[in-house]
Amino acid sequence: MQNTDASSVDRLNSAANRIRQQLAQVIVGQQEVIDQLLITLFCRGHCLLEGVPGLAKTLLISTLAKSLNLTFSRIQFTPDLMPADIIGTDIIEENKSTGQREVRFLAGPIFAHVILADEINRTPPKTQAALLEAMQERQASVGRVRHQIGDPFFVLATQNPIEQEGTYPLPEAQQDRFMLKVNVRYPTVEDEVEIARRTTGVASMEVEPVLSPDEILEIQHMVRLVPASDHLVRYAVALVRSTRVGEPEVDPYAVENLSWGAGPRAVQYLLMGAKARSLMHGRPNVSLDDLQALAAPVLRHRLLVNYTAESEGVTPDDVVRRLIESLPAREDELSGDPRFQKVFAS
Repeated sequence: MQNTDASSVDRLNSAANRIRQQLAQVIVGQQEVIDQLLITLFCRGHCLLEGVPGLAKTLLISTLAKSLNLTFSRIQFTPDLMPADIIGTDIIEENKSTGQREVRFLAGPIFAHVILADEINRTPPKTQAALLEAMQERQASVGRVRHQIGDPFFVLATQNPIEQEGTYPLPEAQQDRFMLKVNVRYPTVEDEVEIARRTTGVASMEVEPVLSPDEILEIQHMVRLVPASDHLVRYAVALVRSTRVGEPEVDPYAVENLSWGAGPRAVQYLLMGAKARSLMHGRPNVSLDDLQALAAPVLRHRLLVNYTAESEGVTPDDVVRRLIESLPAREDELSGDPRFQKVFAS
């Protein structure tokens, strides 16, 4: 397989920096959130952003869409939103030239390159599920007809963690379709001062598109060419398997605090995200730091803490941190770990 070279690293870094420059005209700070959004973009994934109101989640996504030369749809999820409002529906239309009536598909907002699913947890599961097929298969079914959704295609969803009334938590199957779950936190003091200055004045900045659809698809292919050593692939598998309660490779800390662990998609997204991160940091191959840095955003929405852990304030991020500390990082130590010795010794 063809490997990445210095020119590939430079091209991806140039693309990422151009997007960052456009976002910086509107968004203050939040560099980690922006980098994780870019990783999702470059890996052909979907992203779930969670944070309290007023942290510019919606503004960040809409600004990112403006910096890309892509079609954009914003869907405001509400309790009365129906699946047809997202996907579209068949309508009967009269042909004025022949006088005959014809059935025509009226496409919904899902047929765009970038989808902002705003407050996705405010709509019932029936409507949430309308996104599932599109996110996984890049298509939407209406009746017996499947309508293809063109690439690139990204669903960037937001949800509020503090308001529970009138919300419908995302089913585990739908959460698993999101590559990363990004926690958007309060800005620093310096950033908040700058936000106050910008938003209470008259100055406005125009965001220009800097990447075309073909360039994005080329970058996505480039990311897949980044090599990952056998040891790092095994490390990613071992980290995910150590979350699975009831399996022989589970970590004792996970047994104490988890009801359910992560599935195979976690391994896939962990490796893909690490490949994109390595290029964004100027390296043509995956390192252990890439895997460990992305472990929390990849796993936090795929781990279900048990009642005891929840009552004691243990979060999925705490579990991931503990698992990284206990999992051997060196190749010989990982192969010699009693949980993985039979599998990785060869």
